[in-house]
Amino acid sequence: MRGDGIRVLIVGGGVAGLATVAALREWGATVDVVERAPGPTDSGTGIYLTGNATRMLDVLGLAEPIADVSVEIARQRSANQRGRRLFDIDVAALWQGVGPCVSLPRAHLHRALLDGVGDAPIRWGRQPVALVAEGDQVAVEFDDGATARYDLVLGADGVNSTVRRLAFDGQAARDLGQYAYRWVAPRVDDEPVWSVQLGRGRQFLTIPISAEQTYCYYNDGPVADRPGWRDELAETFTQPVSTMLKALDYDDSTLHAGPNQEVVLDSWSRGPVLLIGDAAHATSPNMAQGAAMALEDAVVLATSLATAGSVAEALQGYEARRRPRTDWVLSQTHRRDKATGLPPALRDLVMRRLGEQMFRSNYGPLFAQP
Repeated sequence: MRGDGIRVLIVGGGVAGLATVAALREWGATVDVVERAPGPTDSGTGIYLTGNATRMLDVLGLAEPIADVSVEIARQRSANQRGRRLFDIDVAALWQGVGPCVSLPRAHLHRALLDGVGDAPIRWGRQPVALVAEGDQVAVEFDDGATARYDLVLGADGVNSTVRRLAFDGQAARDLGQYAYRWVAPRVDDEPVWSVQLGRGRQFLTIPISAEQTYCYYNDGPVADRPGWRDELAETFTQPVSTMLKALDYDDSTLHAGPNQEVVLDSWSRGPVLLIGDAAHATSPNMAQGAAMALEDAVVLATSLATAGSVAEALQGYEARRRPRTDWVLSQTHRRDKATGLPPALRDLVMRRLGEQMFRSNYGPLFAQP
């Protein structure tokens, strides 16, 4: 099916939305994009992209721009909270033939995606306030009073999706009992290593994202933004924790905090309204698969639309193809979160003996094409 004469609305100008614009570039449809943020931003922290994510960037023609602004990660290291090594993974070898693992400032990824969609029209500071099915189309009312009809509406607007609230009976994301803190600090290690220290139910993670910067991530229990979290973090984990925390003493403008959430739905579509990316299947971040799943969604959806006989057939085929993969990621994130909650002595023993094997099995199905 060609997209000629078909009108598509993409709600959300993040990874899922912009990747879908790029994936649909040759299909022929008229594509509109609305994004509730007032405009592009250089704020944010960092992001880690596994090999299946960079494979999709290559499909979209964005591998080279990303390579130019990212750090290629060669190894992942897991240690306990005292800094004793549990196991290492050669991620370059693990993802060989799939794609490199890279890290970069989130704003650089967003900028590369924006450049990749060229002159695609994006209406910043806009979002829908009503979605009404009218036969095979959707009548959309926007918050500026404008209205339009579309043959396909894609909710690519993240874990707290407006489209999901409007079209899916208000189904909300659910908290995972983890409150996460993210920030950027100066880079202190020349080695391109993803490194995590594991406490009981807590993690402290560092990833170099440029020659000068390190992305820091700490997740705690369910209590939101406790005043003493920095002191507790410094007391629980060993270096480089105190060094990374000092960056916040000088500049806490990069600090982002909030609950980790997941989205689980029986169906991702309601007629010609489809959720993609985190709006459909957000998970705990411990697999670093949020962006990867969103990029895969975009490419698979474009293929489904091009090969199906109708929009309805395309959406049905798309979900049938994507669900086994996103369900796998969801199940593995649950297993990994459960493992971090084990008593430290038992967890350390299991991780030393089986950590590498478990890691490989977590990602094994994702080596195949989506």
